[in-house]
Amino acid sequence: MKRIIIVLVLIGTLGLTAWTLLDNKEKVEAKVYKPDADLKVGVRTAVAELRNLSEETLFLGSFLPNREVEIRPQAGGQITQLPIEEGQLVGTNRLIAKLDDEQLHYQIEALQVTLEGYQNDVRRYDALVKGDATPAINLERAQLNIRATEAQIKQLKKQIANTTVTAPFSGIVTQKMVEKGSVVSVGSPIAKITDISSLKLVVDVPEKAINQFRVGQSLPIETEVYPNVRFTGRVTMIGAEGDAAHNYPVQITVNNSGANPLKAGMYGSIANQNKLKTQTLAIPRQAIMGSAKAPQVYVVENGKAVLKPVEIGATTNQYYEITKGLKAGDQVVTSGQINLQNGTLVNAQ
Repeated sequence: MKRIIIVLVLIGTLGLTAWTLLDNKEKVEAKVYKPDADLKVGVRTAVAELRNLSEETLFLGSFLPNREVEIRPQAGGQITQLPIEEGQLVGTNRLIAKLDDEQLHYQIEALQVTLEGYQNDVRRYDALVKGDATPAINLERAQLNIRATEAQIKQLKKQIANTTVTAPFSGIVTQKMVEKGSVVSVGSPIAKITDISSLKLVVDVPEKAINQFRVGQSLPIETEVYPNVRFTGRVTMIGAEGDAAHNYPVQITVNNSGANPLKAGMYGSIANQNKLKTQTLAIPRQAIMGSAKAPQVYVVENGKAVLKPVEIGATTNQYYEITKGLKAGDQVVTSGQINLQNGTLVNAQ
């Protein structure tokens, strides 16, 4: 009797469990979203059409001065004049510094006295030689002494000229390294002059884009400091050797502007248009799905999204060239593809 009761309890338990599982399955299925086959999905579309594909590439660099030089004297001594200040504009041959040359002038005076003595000797020996009163060698020695003394005087005058230090070109004094009264040696820096009447924008261009540039080419230049102003520059140098990353320096020279003055060290950029294809079938990049090896697009046909494979060619930042799979006028989906399946009804916008 007990066995019968146990069997009946087990059968009842199994039946209750099966009923509970079936009921839960029906509730879960009732909660699962079932798309309405007649409901249209809103999408954005664009038309495949013929375009002239061109790509604008932006290259960033910084401005360098047209010329910059450290002023170094060719003579040594104490600075007696230094009529410059940092930030001052100086012209060509403007006095930068004057070194003490007093001792050099004294040496020239002494040599001039010696020279006069040799010149007197020449006059006396010349008369004596004509009368056979002295050997001609004495006259020759006196003449050689004159030439040697004159050479020494010329050398001292050159040293005196070197004590006057002038600007080699017009520019701004960007650094003053000494003060009046300082004692400097030959070749020690006194000041730095920078010419920014024109500037050189140097940008690094990758190997694949270097052929877009040529010497003499005019390019528009934009800057961060004057975002609404466009400068015009001219390519003056294209590097013959690239760096380890295969980037080549391109130098663009631009004349400085009085209304919008540029300074060395500022950032500048150039945008170069590279024409890829003319009158080729193209669609927006957003329309492409899948991988680069197997691209696909949704095409709206008779109110439905039809998934089609395509082949792509040239690309820009905005468009893909379509070489196979579409024709001009096809309406392609550019937004909302995540909600689509092949054959989904769509409401194109």
